[in-house]
Amino acid sequence: MIKEKARELGFDSVGIVRAGFLEDYAPVLENWLKEGRHGKMAYMENHFDKRLDPRKLVPGAKSLIVLSHNYYPPAKQKDDTYRIAKYAYGKDYHFVLKKKMHALVNYIREKTGEFSYRVFTDSAPVSERVWAQKAGLGWIGKNSLLLQPDKGSFFFLAEIISDLDLAYDDPFPFDRCGRCTRCIDACPTEAILPGRMIDARKCISYLTIELRDEVLPGEFKGKMNDWIFGCDICQDVCPWNGFSLAGNEPDFFPSEELLEMTKADWEQLTEPVFKKLFKHSAVQRTGYKGLMRNIRFIAGS
Repeated sequence: MIKEKARELGFDSVGIVRAGFLEDYAPVLENWLKEGRHGKMAYMENHFDKRLDPRKLVPGAKSLIVLSHNYYPPAKQKDDTYRIAKYAYGKDYHFVLKKKMHALVNYIREKTGEFSYRVFTDSAPVSERVWAQKAGLGWIGKNSLLLQPDKGSFFFLAEIISDLDLAYDDPFPFDRCGRCTRCIDACPTEAILPGRMIDARKCISYLTIELRDEVLPGEFKGKMNDWIFGCDICQDVCPWNGFSLAGNEPDFFPSEELLEMTKADWEQLTEPVFKKLFKHSAVQRTGYKGLMRNIRFIAGS
């Protein structure tokens, strides 16, 4: 019933997994942090124990309901303009998905009575991709993103952590990347590491969103491929994304104004226009000054 209602609300995949300690992932995360691969994202060092055990986020937690929601757009930006990641084309996913999750929680409450829970979507120390694999949704690709069979990776992940004791799914059993290295070969900054990890310090998404320095590192001049907010290169070249179909949520669709913007429009963008264009967008995360910093860096000014 939970899975049926989740799909009715627009989620594409649903898996349920028992809450516990991520024993296999613990040394991987620890080494990644020790090597400084997280760059200046200091928050990644915080709540290490919570990243590995959701029972520390929700006392008494027994289950994670892991959900995916397609955000692949029905139309894309021009090829000859500055680009933003497709996940940021429409409204901020945090608000859209949490509204849907609360609707699912209300439905479950009607069936089971009161229970303890919290909802998350890239909003707390939850190792989302690891849990999605354990819940049977897909496998973690060489670019570190979750890949779903015959669907690809243009999906948001979300979780409801609760103290409900539910029926659990099996982990996804296969790695279907095989010998393919297209994502690794295509990354212009060589950010993709062995072991399905990313060196955030080299990742265009990190550089254009998370890094708050006034000027981007000079070593990346000429390597940004016109990406000013996020990056989809490793997803665009992935053969599994050949199966991508437009999602069913209009809130994630791009506006005509965004799709029509030329490089000149971006370079001349004013703060009032920015606020209007990205009023409810994830692009607000970098802010007007951050976005213009990125544009100037790529334009060479």
